[in-house]
Amino acid sequence: MKRITLLVFVCFCCSLVAVRAQQKPFIISYVTANTKPLPDPTLITHINYAFGVVNKTFNGVIVRNEPRLHEVVGLKKKHPQLKILLSIGGWGAGRFSEMAADKANRLAFAKDCQRLVQEFGLDGIDIDWEYPTSSEADISSSPEDTDNFTLLMQDIRKAIGNKKLLTLATVADAQYIDFKAIDPVIDFVNMMMYDVNKPPLLHNSLFRSPLSGKITLEECLQAHLKAGMKKEKLVMGIPFYGRGDKKEVPDFVLFRDYGSLTGFDERWDEQAKVPYLVNKQGNLVFTFENLESLKLKAAYIKEQGLLGAMYWEFYGDADDLTLSKALYEGLQ
Repeated sequence: MKRITLLVFVCFCCSLVAVRAQQKPFIISYVTANTKPLPDPTLITHINYAFGVVNKTFNGVIVRNEPRLHEVVGLKKKHPQLKILLSIGGWGAGRFSEMAADKANRLAFAKDCQRLVQEFGLDGIDIDWEYPTSSEADISSSPEDTDNFTLLMQDIRKAIGNKKLLTLATVADAQYIDFKAIDPVIDFVNMMMYDVNKPPLLHNSLFRSPLSGKITLEECLQAHLKAGMKKEKLVMGIPFYGRGDKKEVPDFVLFRDYGSLTGFDERWDEQAKVPYLVNKQGNLVFTFENLESLKLKAAYIKEQGLLGAMYWEFYGDADDLTLSKALYEGLQ
């Protein structure tokens, strides 16, 4: 009898391993409220619609360009497997601190999240509060934000139920969030591994080099693991754009517009595994992602057994979807 029980247990464990092995990595594309082309649903698994924001009375959500959100959700008619979430927040989006600090407002906000999920036929909510306890984005903050963030996520989970997705975007070094506290109520974490530096440093290093600065993708992963998250709930962020020095190169340049940058030499950081541009004096003036660096990141994500990849944002890609296709192929 014991032998039979053991065999059943072993078979069960093998089945779990097989299911995990068969699960394809998530590919999450941010799609903005601006009216532009839609992504190819066959190259992604999720869309985060950017953005909704906390309303002025701190008790609900304002959705930017509602017709556009309806258009995005319409992709599910031919692609029912596609998951679409409303991402609330973004850089410079405030009122989170005031809303989360007041129980009545917090519960009303969570209830409004539920309304939006039902009204638009969404698969869940993504919270992009940048960042609890910090006023770096010129928004209000409070020392209690981290604890209130936990309460907010718990309230949203109760409001939308367990069948809907609840996710969040986090800073690369895993600060500001009590991950162990929110782990029971969230589905996964989108790590924003970009914008960690600007020229003359790299903003998207895979591994450490003298040009990496604050943090690398590898260190971003380790920071989140140390903070209490499991690899199976971690999605690695990749930029479909580059950052310039604001003097010779604009601050923000989409992948589709790289061709407009002339008069510079392209270099490859063999340690960091990313490209960059230098001026005639040899100074780094542009840090960016290209096809080669993206493929290496996809391989790393797959090798580490992460849940998948996220990118900001779809419109940054070229018209022929160069990066989208490469990321999809790299994660298969």
